[in-house]
Amino acid sequence: MARWDKGGGGEIPDWFWDAVETEAEEHTVEVEECDVFYRSWGMQAKQPMLLIHGMNAHSAWWDFIAPQLTDDYRIAAMDLTGMGDSDYRYAYDATTYAAEIVGVCDDAGFGNEVVIVAHSFGGVMAAKAANLFPDRFGALVLVDSGIRPPDEAVPADAPVMGGGRAKVYPSRAVAEERFRLFPPQPCANDYILTYIARHSLMRVDGGWAWKFDEELPLTLKGGERQPEDYSGLTLPVGIIYGELSESCKKTTVDYTAGLIPGEVPVIEVADAQHHVFLDQPLAFVAALRKLAAELRV
Repeated sequence: MARWDKGGGGEIPDWFWDAVETEAEEHTVEVEECDVFYRSWGMQAKQPMLLIHGMNAHSAWWDFIAPQLTDDYRIAAMDLTGMGDSDYRYAYDATTYAAEIVGVCDDAGFGNEVVIVAHSFGGVMAAKAANLFPDRFGALVLVDSGIRPPDEAVPADAPVMGGGRAKVYPSRAVAEERFRLFPPQPCANDYILTYIARHSLMRVDGGWAWKFDEELPLTLKGGERQPEDYSGLTLPVGIIYGELSESCKKTTVDYTAGLIPGEVPVIEVADAQHHVFLDQPLAFVAALRKLAAELRV
């Protein structure tokens, strides 16, 4: 990508440019008659780690995170079907998403020691995958993802299966100006939002639209969070969440951790909301390094 603000007052830190300008390898793997897109960074001999995005997001959300981890890990970041550069399906279900996660791990040459790191909706699908394929993964890190206690109300703007693709925009510039996080939240790192917006658009008839299937929320089956998704987990699990998150409050984290068998290490990232690694990217990387190392012991 062009350094759109290079030399413009030093507002964008060098670590960000170092990360996003690190070249990634691009791959596709066919899973149930659809191509699943993913990218990878780092040496094959390193410990494998798979990054999974949230609803209506894609692998480029990890571009400024993944290269910071390659000293210790071989990283892959995938696009779940219906999002990013993966194919769209006529209908979506949790078992297919689980098969996609396994398919990417297999194609990337990741063995059963792979650490899965999954944000929000991606964490829900990763938990379901770990139940369906209990011996396939080495550890799971849920990022601001879990299940609320039965008596806790769901916020009106919670990141559930709602909404469709925004209108078609006449130009890329107009679309980028309309980019918003969901659930709504401010983010002080405007350069990260600019980067994500610029990598979230595709050409369509009449202009530009976001890279996700507006039919996905309407056709998804098995996406609901169930207590047994967590109580049935048999692999080491850790949780990273934002101190200020309205989607995954401490009550949710405590309830989720209480369902999971065994000890569940938890790290709260200060001054972060639901999109933890956008709000506090360096603190998130430090937390992930610490948690992943602990889970591997």
